[in-house]
Amino acid sequence: MYFSIEKNKGMIDIQREVTPITKEDLFIILNHPNAKFDYPVHCHPEYEINLVMDTEGTRVVGDSEEKFSNFDLVMIGPNIGHVWKSELETNHVITIQFSGDLLSFPILDKRLFLPIKQLLQDSVHGLSFTGPDAVRIKDEIIELTKMQGFQTAVNFLNILNLLATASRKRLVSNNYDPESIVTSSKSRRIAKVCKYIDENISNEIRLKDVASMVNMSESAFSHFFKKRTNLSFISYVNNQRIAKACNLLAFTTLSASEICWECGFNNKSNFIRTFSKKKNMTPIEYRKSIAQMLIKY
Repeated sequence: MYFSIEKNKGMIDIQREVTPITKEDLFIILNHPNAKFDYPVHCHPEYEINLVMDTEGTRVVGDSEEKFSNFDLVMIGPNIGHVWKSELETNHVITIQFSGDLLSFPILDKRLFLPIKQLLQDSVHGLSFTGPDAVRIKDEIIELTKMQGFQTAVNFLNILNLLATASRKRLVSNNYDPESIVTSSKSRRIAKVCKYIDENISNEIRLKDVASMVNMSESAFSHFFKKRTNLSFISYVNNQRIAKACNLLAFTTLSASEICWECGFNNKSNFIRTFSKKKNMTPIEYRKSIAQMLIKY
């Protein structure tokens, strides 16, 4: 799915990312020492703590765009567009992702957890951390990537508490207004089409069939869809197919050929070509990359 937000009276496309976290995970860590920052502005329903090291560049969160250098520590709430940009070829990034449902956990109403509850609420605008506390948290995050077992849960909660009680943290996007997000669900016709695409992603999806669903001609529907989503119909369908392919590559042992048909591509060559264009790597390279940097708890 794609969103758009207003920024400086313009529109920014935000891609809905499918993250590797599942219902069985308390949290996951993606430790990527050679990140290329080639992903577009994106969002997801999970919370995210991003530690960017040994580089410099620009960070975009919501309607904010700021420079960073050396290391950058930011926490982002659910469904906030964000991206890091750098002219350097490789950058070390450690990302911790955890469920957007955490805020509703009853334990957060206990006195000891109230600072963490406030942290989660504040992160809806994005939070940036600097100073000695940020250096300590950076070290704790790096140490967490080396750990296994139950102690990881304790250290994860400790990191949240350190973030919550840090003396130098600030809202990144003070003017960010969640109501400014324009989603496809605001149009019943677009919502109906998107649901149909999601439910039939493994099958052939024809423009004329979808246009007929909402009682429009093909040309009128194409114009309408592009206007509401900032994407052509074909681009949107391909993005959804690639998102499903990424999930299958990360969590199953299905071959590229099997995933090709699962995601509705008409042949393997087309699948590999489209995937490589979107992700800047082949499906097999993506699977190896995810396996190397993904730690699940």
